[in-house]
Amino acid sequence: MAQPKAADVVVVVPPAMPEPDIAAELDALAAAAEGRPAPLVVVGHRGKGMNALASPDPRARGDVRENTLRSFNDAAAAGHPTVAYVEFDVQVTKDGCPVIFHDNFIYTEENGEISGKRVTDLDLDEFLSYGPQRNQEKAGKPLLRKLKDGRILRWEVRSEDALCTLREAFEGVDRRVGFNVELKFDDDLAYTEAALTAVLQAVLKTCLPTAASAQVVFERADGRPVIFSSFQPDAAQLIRKLQDKYPVYFLTNGGTQTYADPRRNSLEEAVRLCVAGGLQGIVSEVRAILRRPAAVAEIKEAKLSLMTYGQLNNVPEVVYVQHLLGVDGVIVDLVWEIAEAVSAFPAAAREPGPSEGGGRCEKLEAAAGTPSFSLREMSFLLRLIPELVQ
Repeated sequence: MAQPKAADVVVVVPPAMPEPDIAAELDALAAAAEGRPAPLVVVGHRGKGMNALASPDPRARGDVRENTLRSFNDAAAAGHPTVAYVEFDVQVTKDGCPVIFHDNFIYTEENGEISGKRVTDLDLDEFLSYGPQRNQEKAGKPLLRKLKDGRILRWEVRSEDALCTLREAFEGVDRRVGFNVELKFDDDLAYTEAALTAVLQAVLKTCLPTAASAQVVFERADGRPVIFSSFQPDAAQLIRKLQDKYPVYFLTNGGTQTYADPRRNSLEEAVRLCVAGGLQGIVSEVRAILRRPAAVAEIKEAKLSLMTYGQLNNVPEVVYVQHLLGVDGVIVDLVWEIAEAVSAFPAAAREPGPSEGGGRCEKLEAAAGTPSFSLREMSFLLRLIPELVQ
């Protein structure tokens, strides 16, 4: 069972960004371009995008509730072939059912009093009692969200939908999109291997506790591309040991924040963990890649795939730079806008490359070739990056 621990100290590293050496960065681009994939894969963050409730930008707040069937299907409805996956967060309830929800705690207000409970301390029925209900005759508990600055806001969006389980996602989401299943764990808890194993096995099994129950992912994926990912190093390595059909990616801040576990503190550590554990790829905070573009080539030399996440992925120019560098996929909130931008990127002549195997999906496999972009284009974009990172 997970035990409370002292919270990891998280320190935001100031982004010291000197004027870039354009010649050196262009060399890094050329080196990273070898084995660059085509096309760049767009992944919908929590479906059609997260709900940043405090943002002054209505696009960032989102027009549909994140991590719901409606949000996943709206992302798929973009109709762009580049929108290949939706990403979502999976936790396991007290009674062993995998549910889709990002935050560690869920909040409501009753009789003027705000209360919060840890999602993993709820049973399935109580979890589903929050927010809009599928049965229109039932009234759900008001759903609130606690922000990083401590404020608690009403969680209101224009297009509502009920909270859902992993099983419902496999059954109810458009089959045109694959799933990037983030295995969610609380940084403030310490997990034994037995506790991690129980959670991960629950994800691989149906939430119906019967002897004849089939595995959710294996039985219900039915050809749908699936990727597992996690910030928890031990969980990432363990899910790889428990199954070898679907690729596993290690999520990392890449050094943009500092944690007690050194495996989480740099791209170099991420590469070491992936190689040691037989993982297939890394999902990095995009700023870590922009601060050291040569890391892309190092990751590819380790025969790992690379995706990125972060707010800067909602800026088309930043996504364009990653396309040049050889990043395989970007997790974004502005799904339709970024998909439109990616579809307009100039295609480079490429020779087909060999598959990397290991259950990897075709859209994330490497293909050889060198893009033909002008020195002027790349210089402009590289000079733009320091301002964007700041």
